[in-house]
Amino acid sequence: MNRLEPLPDHVAAQLAARNVALSDVIICAQTDLSHAGAFGEAWLLVTAEALYVASGDSRGEERHEAGWRRLFSRGAATKTTNTNTNGVMRWELRDLRCIPLSALGEIKVDNLNGNGVLVAEVDGKPQLICRYSNTMARKFGQFARLANKIRKGEVLTERDFADDIYLPVCPTCGLLYPDPKRRVCPKCLDKRAVFMRVLSYLPKYKKEVGLILFFMFARSGLDIFAPYLSGRIFWDDVLTEGGRYYGRIWEIILAMAAVRFLGVIMGVMHGRITAVLVPKVVFDLKTQVFAAMQRLSLGFFASKETGTLMTRVSHDANNLQFFFHDGFPYFIVMATNLVGIVVVMLSMNWWLTLLVLVPTPFIVLFVTKVFPILWNAYSRRYRRAASLNALINDTLSGIRVVKAFGKEDTERERFAYRNFRVFQTNMELGFISSKLFPTLSLVMNCGGLMVWLIGGLQASNGVMTLGTLMTFIGYLGMLYQPLEWMTHIVDWWSSCMNSAQRIFEILDAKSDVPEKPNPVRLPEIAGRIELIDVSFGYEPNKPVLEHITLDIKPGEMIGVLGYSGAGKSTLVNLISRLYDVDEGVIKIDGVDVRDAAIADLRRQIGMVPQDTYLFAGSIAENVAYAKPDATREEIIEACKVAGAHDFIIKLPNGYDTMIGHHGQNLSGGERQRLSIARAILHNPRILILDEATASVDTETERAIQEGLERLVKGRTTIAIAHRLSTLRNADRLLVIDKGKVVEMGTHEELIALQGHYYNMLQKQKQALRIRGVEVSEHELAGRVS
Repeated sequence: MNRLEPLPDHVAAQLAARNVALSDVIICAQTDLSHAGAFGEAWLLVTAEALYVASGDSRGEERHEAGWRRLFSRGAATKTTNTNTNGVMRWELRDLRCIPLSALGEIKVDNLNGNGVLVAEVDGKPQLICRYSNTMARKFGQFARLANKIRKGEVLTERDFADDIYLPVCPTCGLLYPDPKRRVCPKCLDKRAVFMRVLSYLPKYKKEVGLILFFMFARSGLDIFAPYLSGRIFWDDVLTEGGRYYGRIWEIILAMAAVRFLGVIMGVMHGRITAVLVPKVVFDLKTQVFAAMQRLSLGFFASKETGTLMTRVSHDANNLQFFFHDGFPYFIVMATNLVGIVVVMLSMNWWLTLLVLVPTPFIVLFVTKVFPILWNAYSRRYRRAASLNALINDTLSGIRVVKAFGKEDTERERFAYRNFRVFQTNMELGFISSKLFPTLSLVMNCGGLMVWLIGGLQASNGVMTLGTLMTFIGYLGMLYQPLEWMTHIVDWWSSCMNSAQRIFEILDAKSDVPEKPNPVRLPEIAGRIELIDVSFGYEPNKPVLEHITLDIKPGEMIGVLGYSGAGKSTLVNLISRLYDVDEGVIKIDGVDVRDAAIADLRRQIGMVPQDTYLFAGSIAENVAYAKPDATREEIIEACKVAGAHDFIIKLPNGYDTMIGHHGQNLSGGERQRLSIARAILHNPRILILDEATASVDTETERAIQEGLERLVKGRTTIAIAHRLSTLRNADRLLVIDKGKVVEMGTHEELIALQGHYYNMLQKQKQALRIRGVEVSEHELAGRVS
């Protein structure tokens, strides 16, 4: 199972000659730097027994055929230096190191400024394994992780290889992605597949689509017949003496009126059905997009701007509504008209029809050349518009910060810059349309002038009747209308397919925390939590937590301490499975959280975060968010336990008081108490308190602390805090520093160690001393104020 990177045949042959059992190779990877840091090629291979490091040199070789002729021919110097055509660069094995896995320590990644290195202890001594450029950092981060698993005797599974190597370039054509956050290459994108997928939303409404097609084709037939009736039949058969309908003017006029009237009826029926069908399709699409967003993990939203996602749900979906309502139906009508008109014109005068169709090749060439330009322009406009929307969203969400620091002018400048970039793109699209489309219209009108010239001469010579000429001219106007419209199809097609592609990206996105097909159900749990050698990082090769091992008993309260950035919040995010671990296992009641049903897991875990988010709605609705079917009595009881009932009943409408986003008309302590009430109503077996009192004053903390004490009873609790007083009831304290557990034990045990915990106590004592308060370590740990 040789994975990560294929081994070239010429490299494999040389390694086999040095007695390397290639069939035993589990993973291998190529690096682009030598041990000294110069550009060079080396290969790393791992088997179940050893790590091989194969170093070599690339040398140029002349091809055997006629090498001497090139040496003495003209331009020999130029030709011999072109190794791509006249020579080949071959890699030759120079040195092969074999390191037994039994003597190999943990392989570590160290990303430096100019390059990165893999290092490990061999027989207890640190050694450099290899160097690599920064473009290969992600690959060697994955290589180190897999190699360490092999070293420990673990069997690699498909899950270990799920993290594909990410490069901001298209693997097919090698071009950089326009937007590194979207792995979409405009050049290699199969636009036909996107179009067919858009149409796949229609079969659900077969009856409506069938009726729409019927009315559209019927109207097209009537539109094609109308010029024939008012032209050839009226002029040659009604007004010409001896015609089939000579003198029957009123009958023909009534027939023309009937055709026009039926055409209007068909158009009205088509419009009524379309007005019902299209909103249904867009409704389904928006529902799927929003449902897909809810399915995705927190990592997806961390890498996307809110304004960008809002644009996809609203603007892109509305763009597709235009496609279904105005674009695609009229495309079918125009295409049908085009084919029908050409057939009728050929039957009337094939030679004159060919003259009319002379501009057609130019139109096809135009569409072929202009389509990629417009596609890229619309993609660029979307990216800039999304950036502008994200700025507006951030500025309005943080308007208090903007006002507090007097940064209105700065924000106006930022907005003006991004708005100008959107303006530039729109202007670019306008210039393209204003230059190309009128030019194309001129080319098509030249064909019309030829019809007037040739047709007029034929009519004057008696070769063509006047009715035929008038009918032909009528069809000519109808013919150029769909032809000209087909040129503008490039415009709306590019815009709509761009929108469709962005929507499908969300629908096709895979969650970083996927649920297994048959997950383990967790209807009730005791609350035991086990972390076994857990490591995790938000970015490759930048671990936030390293080798965390922890066993929390049911009903136990664990206090987690550490300075900002130590990894405390990351720890609880992993337990809640907002992210999946990179290494190790997290178990709840003996079940790997990756094997458990996500809905059951989230139902058993409750969280009181530092920053409480309250939705727009009533207080009762916010408290009942975790349990929508809760009765009013249950909501009131939860608020009483959380210490929120007293301030709620003093509000104008009590529990029905409407609050805005973030609960802006409530104080920080009031919002936090509502969050605690929400957790109490949720009634989880595992409770996570993430800095629940960090942003409130001392008096408010005392009130919240009383609610928390009632909340944690009988539950497994993990409490994160900077204030040691918040953890006074913890059974054990866990101190994290730089992603590692450095101390664990009771307050007394950690004081005796005089380590990190002791130092934190001393710093808090110094802070209190500045305020004129003298306390001991034991008083500080149990102090509420």
